[in-house]
Amino acid sequence: MNLDINKKIDKNIEIEKKQDKFLETTLGKTINTAIDIGIRTLLPDFIDEQIINLKDNLLNYGLRDGLEKTIHDTIETGKSAIGILTGKFDNINQMQNAVKTGGIIDGVSILMDTILTKTKQAGIISPNIANTLKQGKNVILTSIENNIENTFNKQMNSFENINKYINNWKEQYENQNFEKMDKEYQKIEKEMKNLIPLENIIKEARNIENIHLLIKNNGQNFNLTPQEKELIEKL
Repeated sequence: MNLDINKKIDKNIEIEKKQDKFLETTLGKTINTAIDIGIRTLLPDFIDEQIINLKDNLLNYGLRDGLEKTIHDTIETGKSAIGILTGKFDNINQMQNAVKTGGIIDGVSILMDTILTKTKQAGIISPNIANTLKQGKNVILTSIENNIENTFNKQMNSFENINKYINNWKEQYENQNFEKMDKEYQKIEKEMKNLIPLENIIKEARNIENIHLLIKNNGQNFNLTPQEKELIEKL
């Protein structure tokens, strides 16, 4: 019994780490893109090279590390606020609520003020540019908020797609049509790369993978032995 409990705890920790890493990476890219859009909007006369140099200066002067910490703190604060006791998320809605509740926009807002003040005082960027970005900060924050919402909408679409492909695969499995099964299997594999790790989906996709590869390696033979079926369920 203790062995089973320990396995479950280890599994939860593994999924939690994958989810946190996925969220931190995805949100980091999302926020960075939104900041680029915001800067281009506020400084329309800047050419690409000037935008890149400005962004690099902000990143190198604390924005990069600050964003990493802000995102990490947001996830942890959000989990606590919405009552995620196991450490892992069960669905995408929980993740979205955690990010909102964790104060991602307020965190980035404070960070932007700090970095712009520091870079201005150090002479890294001109007072004029610093003031323009500070006064128009809401443009950047709105861009971030919209980008984050779009990111979670894409995750929901990905989740719906993978469920559809799984159901299609099961239907073709019942029909013993390996060619059509394989097409759905390829879609599942591709979509899994886009979807944030969720325990139920991971388990089901892995089970499908085991069955699919077993049938494929057996010359597309659907007559699995009871032992093979039992082994698949345990994997």
